[in-house]
Amino acid sequence: MTARTASVERNTKETQISVSINLDGTGDFKISSGLPFLEHMLEQVARHGLIDMDIKAEGDLEIDAHHTVEDLGITLGQAFDKALNKTGIRRYGHAYVPLDEALSRVVIDFSGRPGLEYNIPFKRGSVGGFDVDLFFEFFQGFTNQAKVTLHIDNLRGNNAHHQIETVFKAFGRAVRMAIEPDPRMEGVIPSTKGTLSK
Repeated sequence: MTARTASVERNTKETQISVSINLDGTGDFKISSGLPFLEHMLEQVARHGLIDMDIKAEGDLEIDAHHTVEDLGITLGQAFDKALNKTGIRRYGHAYVPLDEALSRVVIDFSGRPGLEYNIPFKRGSVGGFDVDLFFEFFQGFTNQAKVTLHIDNLRGNNAHHQIETVFKAFGRAVRMAIEPDPRMEGVIPSTKGTLSK
């Protein structure tokens, strides 16, 4: 199988971001963004998705974290789109992940059609100084650039940290399932149309 790796850089007046990924990794990660809680969440994706990640992001955090978070989602999505050959993959992935009282479900389709359904009724507005509204911006950026259909639902939870951590863990596991080679589909595009638009 061809190596499923990619490196992408995004440089704007607001952010400078570089992302390197290996979709067939072991979950190794090196992440630097100036946003410790977001880094902790991305580590969950690497570990539970078995995706190696090397991410460096610098942004105008003195203004707000919005640009950095959104652009990180965009750049990571671009890396996925570049690294993934959809021939022979399972295409669909899903995961339920609990953490104490919290439970989340993530379902993903590497369909070639961007679409995000996002439902997280956070119990408070920030975790570790991180504005939880920005998680939507991260996943929207990823969805648009990776060209996936992504459904995120936090089904229950009273602790905002637990709520979002279950989402990121479930996201990692759903991605891992979806991009896994399906031995029964070797050499086949997993679509009745015979194509998954890029």
